[in-house]
Amino acid sequence: MLLNYIHWSIDPEIFHIGSLSVRWYGLLFASAFAIGYVIMQKIFTKEGYSVALLDKLATYMLIATVIGARLGHVLFYQPDYYFAHPWEIIKIWHGGLASHGAGIGILIALWLFSHYTGKKFIWILDRIGIVVALAGLFIRTGNLINSEIYGSPTDVPWAFIFENSDPLLLPRHPSQIYEALGYFIIFIILIVIYYKKDGKPLPGLLFSWFLILLFGLRFVVEYFKANQVAFEQGMSLNMGQILSIPFVLSGIVLLIYSYSKKNKIA
Repeated sequence: MLLNYIHWSIDPEIFHIGSLSVRWYGLLFASAFAIGYVIMQKIFTKEGYSVALLDKLATYMLIATVIGARLGHVLFYQPDYYFAHPWEIIKIWHGGLASHGAGIGILIALWLFSHYTGKKFIWILDRIGIVVALAGLFIRTGNLINSEIYGSPTDVPWAFIFENSDPLLLPRHPSQIYEALGYFIIFIILIVIYYKKDGKPLPGLLFSWFLILLFGLRFVVEYFKANQVAFEQGMSLNMGQILSIPFVLSGIVLLIYSYSKKNKIA
């Protein structure tokens, strides 16, 4: 029986004027920061902190996300190519951003923010985790529109045929959608916990669940993805899964530590 798979051929470009091109990915990336800023503004207002402090935090986050995600892709996935063509590293419009690299970059930036503003590092991490989870929804939607980071071949009835990027034109898992929906659910879980605790969650609680849920999801979804680079062929765990394990383990350790501190106080 012939299955009517979804033929996906969305143009990633919204419009262009001369050499200037406006793309859906860029719009979604910017939207993630804009909506995240609004959510963080509500959190800061609830807890009595200034917009000026939030603006400084947003600057740290923006720079760290772009640089970390780009260097993560360069170092984790295609170091041979980029070390041979170093001028290509700055051409982020050609694609190549790694979420694990963004995670490392954000952690470093938030530590610096904590150091220079005097805010507790764990306090910042707990609240940033909320909006980063939501940002994942926008980023993976952008990947879907770009027809990139798609899934492995499948015969499920909701499979996509990525006409713009898959030379084999095989029906594949829309892994971008799996991941995007998962990130949205994680965002809902974290924001509900935050407000149920009236803005005063146990230190480390939100960030520990962020690490466990987000990178646990990433580990699982990788089973439905096509390998991004050739060296992953034949590996029992691909690079995305290998990089996710330390984050999940860190989340478990932090969760245990948070509850142990609570018990000591009690």
